[in-house]
Amino acid sequence: MNDRKQVSIRLHSLHEGENTVQELPAEAFIKGSALYVRYTEPALGPHQGETRAMLKLTEDGLKLIRHGEVESEQSFQLGQRLPGYYRSPFTSFNLSTHTQRLELALEGMSGRAAWAYDLYVSGEFSGHFSISLTIQEAQES
Repeated sequence: MNDRKQVSIRLHSLHEGENTVQELPAEAFIKGSALYVRYTEPALGPHQGETRAMLKLTEDGLKLIRHGEVESEQSFQLGQRLPGYYRSPFTSFNLSTHTQRLELALEGMSGRAAWAYDLYVSGEFSGHFSISLTIQEAQES
């Protein structure tokens, strides 16, 4: 089954006391046992190019892959420290994530995911992040 549906996502990120909430249109589809959610990240500055993001959610983890102005990959699995990378026109480095909390509640192409992790950049601790994601099928009009 490869039906694509329009969804809306709400990403809530907490890092060192700073709350960020983004509500974005997205596209979701199921492939195998994974739910994929694809969206375009808003540009952070007037001269910044577009970055497309793809979230792959499975029963035991998730992966975030970004292409465009920023190229990166981050994986999250409870209790695991997993490698990733970040590349932009200005910098590039290896990173890893150590996931302390991971909750997934998915039903079809809707649901919720929440995860908390420590981020390591080039082997050095960079910060603790807490993220929650809500996926809601777009209402037919």
